[in-house]
Amino acid sequence: MVMREKTRDCFAEVQSTIPIVVVEGFMAASGGGRYQKRLPDRQVFVARVGPASSIHDRACELYYSIKGGMVDYGEEHSSCFNHGRYGRTYPQGLYPQWSTSKPLHFLGHSMGGPTIIKLASLLAKGTFGPNSHPDMILSVTTVSAAFRGTQLVYTLGMRVDRAPEVRPHTAGRRLARGVHIISYLAPIMPKKWDFHAESRGLSYKDSDFKTLLHQLRKSDWAESRDAGPYDVTFESVDEREKDGEGFCNPRTYYRSYAACWTKRKSPTDARHVPPMTKMLGVSRFLCSRSIGSFDFSTLRPSPSFWKHVRPFTDEKNASQDGLLLQLGEEYWANDGTVPVFSQWHPHDCSATKCIHHDPLENNAMENPFADPPTPGVWHVHSLPDAHHRAVFPLYLGTERQQKFWRELNQYLHTIDDSPII
Repeated sequence: MVMREKTRDCFAEVQSTIPIVVVEGFMAASGGGRYQKRLPDRQVFVARVGPASSIHDRACELYYSIKGGMVDYGEEHSSCFNHGRYGRTYPQGLYPQWSTSKPLHFLGHSMGGPTIIKLASLLAKGTFGPNSHPDMILSVTTVSAAFRGTQLVYTLGMRVDRAPEVRPHTAGRRLARGVHIISYLAPIMPKKWDFHAESRGLSYKDSDFKTLLHQLRKSDWAESRDAGPYDVTFESVDEREKDGEGFCNPRTYYRSYAACWTKRKSPTDARHVPPMTKMLGVSRFLCSRSIGSFDFSTLRPSPSFWKHVRPFTDEKNASQDGLLLQLGEEYWANDGTVPVFSQWHPHDCSATKCIHHDPLENNAMENPFADPPTPGVWHVHSLPDAHHRAVFPLYLGTERQQKFWRELNQYLHTIDDSPII
């Protein structure tokens, strides 16, 4: 009888709190059970979106997975990128009552971060109808999000001078082939290998083997501007930011966690290297080293943050007018996948509202009330000595992970109890 009462009380508490939607990153396989255990007193929904799709397509899939109905990528978008306008149908949404009066929390990892930001942008534009509004998103929390791109995409095969073309005999080309083969066999593949490619007609039920061979030689999807890899190029990010995407909604709470496991190369060199002790994960070590030594001058077009940079070796030659400027180490510091500056928030700090908490005084993992929640402002916290998956989505029960989930739970409760004026 006592156990039944406790169960009833626990269920009532879960129902009274605002649910959270988890959005995973590039090539991630969703698994909701492990997140519900981390936040036991709150409903946790894991949205299933295309693991290799563009952030536009992912954002549309995210919306309809929550509300229910047939995924509509938009007439203009689908026509522009030559794929079907409609995707799969969700007979029952995760939270059909989602609205401005019943908003949701969102938690994104890696590419899940920019996916949530794109969703907010589409809501603001009224893409999903007159009742859609960015106030439907109560809070955005991200970990290792690739808001402003990553140079790793070029290391893996994207051409630095002609994106989205992919160089032959690279990891990116092999990955694209794998995606096409799995998509072709989609009707008989396990759900965890679901690429949400219905609108592209890639399965053996919608295309023939000859078409598959053509795609294996050169992918019309992977080497397009409507795919996940292109969306994390600096060129794509600049296009989105130029269109005004990513600015803060005054009634949404924002918090990001930026992970870094590299060290500055030297006091006079802003580039970064992973410590040799990290050689245990060879692929991550090599990726991290590549990001930490990347030459931005090879990119065409030049990224917006590089256009006014001129190399100099004498500090006396530095000026404050933007003509001569040395990039900070945050452009090379990284978590093995994403540079630190990209994990902070969309847009440069000069163009958005943000508060960066000093790593030496960073007590967000200890005391969530150190900075009272403030809507419309990015609160950026550091995760030192942490790789891309050190906190989320993998869970190994480490002290850092336990602190993160405990703090996140307290933080969300604080927002639940904080009325927005």
